[in-house]
Amino acid sequence: MNKNNNFVGFDTMMKKLIIYIFLFCAAVAARAEQTRFTMSAPSAVEMRQQFRLSFQINDRGTNLQLPPGLSDNFQILMGPSTSQSTSIQTINGKTTSEVTFSYTYILRAKTEGTFEIRPGSIEVNGKVFESNKLSIQVVKAQAQPRQSQGGATQPQQGASQNVELDKDNLFVRVDLSKRNVYRGEQIIATVKLYVNPNVPVHGFDEVNLPTYEGFYTQDIDIPQQINFTREVYNDKIYQVGTLKKTILFPQQNGRLTIEPFSMALLIRERVKARSFFDDFFDNYRTVRARVTSDAVSVNVKDLPTEPANFMGGVGNFNVSSEISSTNVTTNDAVTLTMKISGNGNIRLVRSPELELPSDFEVYDPRATDNVQANDNGVSGNKTIEYLFQPRFEGDYEIPPIRFAYFNPATGKYETKSTQAYKLHVEKGTEEQSTTVISSRRKEDLQLIGQDIRFIKSGKPMLQVKGHTFYGSTIFYLIYLISALLFVVLYFVYRKKARENANIALVRNKKANRVAVKRLKAAAGYMKHNNNEAFHEAILKAFWGYLSDKLGIPVADLNRENAVAKLQDRNVAEEVIKDFEEVVDQCEFARYAPAGGSEARHDLYKKAETTMSRFEKQIKR
Repeated sequence: MNKNNNFVGFDTMMKKLIIYIFLFCAAVAARAEQTRFTMSAPSAVEMRQQFRLSFQINDRGTNLQLPPGLSDNFQILMGPSTSQSTSIQTINGKTTSEVTFSYTYILRAKTEGTFEIRPGSIEVNGKVFESNKLSIQVVKAQAQPRQSQGGATQPQQGASQNVELDKDNLFVRVDLSKRNVYRGEQIIATVKLYVNPNVPVHGFDEVNLPTYEGFYTQDIDIPQQINFTREVYNDKIYQVGTLKKTILFPQQNGRLTIEPFSMALLIRERVKARSFFDDFFDNYRTVRARVTSDAVSVNVKDLPTEPANFMGGVGNFNVSSEISSTNVTTNDAVTLTMKISGNGNIRLVRSPELELPSDFEVYDPRATDNVQANDNGVSGNKTIEYLFQPRFEGDYEIPPIRFAYFNPATGKYETKSTQAYKLHVEKGTEEQSTTVISSRRKEDLQLIGQDIRFIKSGKPMLQVKGHTFYGSTIFYLIYLISALLFVVLYFVYRKKARENANIALVRNKKANRVAVKRLKAAAGYMKHNNNEAFHEAILKAFWGYLSDKLGIPVADLNRENAVAKLQDRNVAEEVIKDFEEVVDQCEFARYAPAGGSEARHDLYKKAETTMSRFEKQIKR
């Protein structure tokens, strides 16, 4: 018994020791994960230009080692200069602080070219940490712009109104990931603004981005705030800002051209000193410069001869399927779900056909998309639901669905198939309901045995021979109802005539119909990618509707009195806020980059919903 107790005690001690060792290793690993050592430098520099190479670590370290071979291509002018900073954060009442140690070197390139900077290293508590790698491109020195006595760039003639800067210093272009593609193959188009580092861009005055005629578009979300980064273009260094990223799917064969577009920028320049006080106080002004892009062409190749089961998919896809049940009765509805997933024009893929025996009632398939757009293109999945009902009992085979798509990487069609299913159908009872989802419309319902006329059963309607309808009770009843109906219509017509005499009341009643027509016009502009006309039609629909509904002349109608009138009519604040957001988006689209087809579709839906809620809440 004593031996057993000793064995149990030894076993418990070993378990505790293992736990302590595990916790110690976890603590060491956690500390290693928390230590961050990074290296940073400009991605592009000029010859004879000094630049900073910085190291940052969130722990105190020793024995900092520069990247091996750094001095072969770069001259170290100064360093390291060290600094220390502390950041404090309070989240949910918990305050944390972090100390950052910085080491900065001043370098200058010895020769032109692109150089890989290997990781540097540092010791922290006896453990060596390595930084990230960098790539630095060195280009020849650029000529400096002409300067005034105060050292500022000289504006050109007419700068007080509209400045046309040299295209070498300021321009905009569309960067395409591909120029030679198949129809339906995705292209990533990036609109970039290139600015000479010596040109001080202060803001945007007017932006007209490309409309991409002949392409189906899908916008990529980018930050609203434009972040400028260094980039080398034509052997010159520019500050480059991304204005818009869009995924394009060409819908036509041949050469498609992205037409030139323009934008106006606000440039902050220093005014030439005219007196001692002007030179002393640094007088600046903002001038306007317009830049126009060059046209960009894409060569779109036609697809090879399409196979029978090609549904318009261009990309790389996989398919899968599942069935709701394989043992049903003649009164049961069966759902076969097919999922198409992958990368490509998923939204444009049509639903493949499901071939079923003639003993089935088949309903229209329902498709839903779930896609994401990023720098790698459009990816996601399309889910298609096929709903059908077996009419007779028996054993059936649901054939596989064959889905063919074109893979631009191989230049060939590829076919994927779902699995086949065995369906066992038993006879259902007469009491069971045979109805299905009412939102589904029957398609190609085939009638079996309609050439057979069965003996009519039940209680037929018989009529006494020689009996006439005239003079009967039903005859006089219909006569009386007709007379009453005539009297009612007469008074309704009189009421309508009085109302039509009241112009304000007529406009009030017709406001919704007029607004709906204008929204339909906006939908037409949306289909043709006419961005300006689309937003203008949305605004006309709302201002015309409120003018007619609230009795305010269009000339006197503005946002303030419209909101005040809506509040007086007890319209919900949420609906008023939606109205203001629609107006803001339409007005903002005139001066800022507009969204693609998806953004216009969302705005149209929101405008339609807001108009419907107005009609329900505004009281006469």
